[in-house]
Amino acid sequence: MQPRVFAIITAFLLGALGLGAVAVTQWTPPGSTPPAGSAAAAPVAVRSASAVPTGDPAVWTRSTLRNKLMAEMAATDPGVALADLDAITKKQPYTVRFCHPIAHELGHAAVKRYHEDFEKVISFPHETCAAGYLHGAVEEMLNASKDPAADLLKLCAPANKGPCIHGVGHGTMFVAQQDVAKARELCNEFPTDSRRITCSEGLFMQLFGPDEEDEKAKANLPADKLAQEPLYPCPEQPALFRSACYFYAPTFYLSSHDYPNHPEVFAGALKWCLNAQSTGGDIDCSRGVGSRTMKYNLDRANWTADQCATGSDAAHRRACTDGLMSYWTVNYTDSGAAARLCAQITNQEIAGYCRAAGGLPATLD
Repeated sequence: MQPRVFAIITAFLLGALGLGAVAVTQWTPPGSTPPAGSAAAAPVAVRSASAVPTGDPAVWTRSTLRNKLMAEMAATDPGVALADLDAITKKQPYTVRFCHPIAHELGHAAVKRYHEDFEKVISFPHETCAAGYLHGAVEEMLNASKDPAADLLKLCAPANKGPCIHGVGHGTMFVAQQDVAKARELCNEFPTDSRRITCSEGLFMQLFGPDEEDEKAKANLPADKLAQEPLYPCPEQPALFRSACYFYAPTFYLSSHDYPNHPEVFAGALKWCLNAQSTGGDIDCSRGVGSRTMKYNLDRANWTADQCATGSDAAHRRACTDGLMSYWTVNYTDSGAAARLCAQITNQEIAGYCRAAGGLPATLD
């Protein structure tokens, strides 16, 4: 699979998934006092205890938000909980960092609640938080299946839409108990390369970033193999699966280096991607860094561009910028979104790559 083909498929899938639900980096850990004047500080500073509605905390953590929504779903239905989750993430953007895994949990619980009636489970609007509810539901259905290799082909039929097949990719890792080779075999049950690639994206997303806010759920990659190969297990993947692996690998690097408190790690991730030059994965990795950098810092576009500007050469700087644009345009879907991003970038080289990635004229004059 050529990187360009993978990039096109990934961009299409990101749009279908609604991955514009974006985590703005919260540079201060939940529960502590953000720096004065920061975006995170404003709502907390003006809110008194009496002003907090229905006992909701001033600053959500993964556990407090998860507990609220699970209780809400138990008392009502998944639609109510998902609507509340959507409203909270829009009001408090930092919660998007952990909304996807919470939506996964809601999907798991819904399958159990409705006794594996998948049509009932997905009858509720489930696009919020990058379709995490759908992913969790598919995972639970495959977990409960006596023949997952056969059932994974039925779950998404007849439409076989990208978000559902991506969810199957997540589910293969549950069925395979995090064994990449076995999960890959399940993805290979799909009859076309494009669906296998979409499945592999869920597989590697689950491998590298199962839940950034839950230490126990973080990727459990063997330290000895990582010492020998920093981008393990990407180089050993078959060609069809390799691009997705390299693209999602930066998620693990960033979470392992505490990016919320160490913003310099984003530029460090681009240097780390150079470890993949000998195996041909450095460009996909750099695109992945750009995508994650924009995801976690959507509120400061020029800063994200400056991180791409630290790339070692033009090819890596361009790839990083392509990643920035891909994530920006799935979040902002209006026709002027690409031009709006490029207009904020002061680095002329990166601004040029931005315009190329957005299909814009060479200058915006």
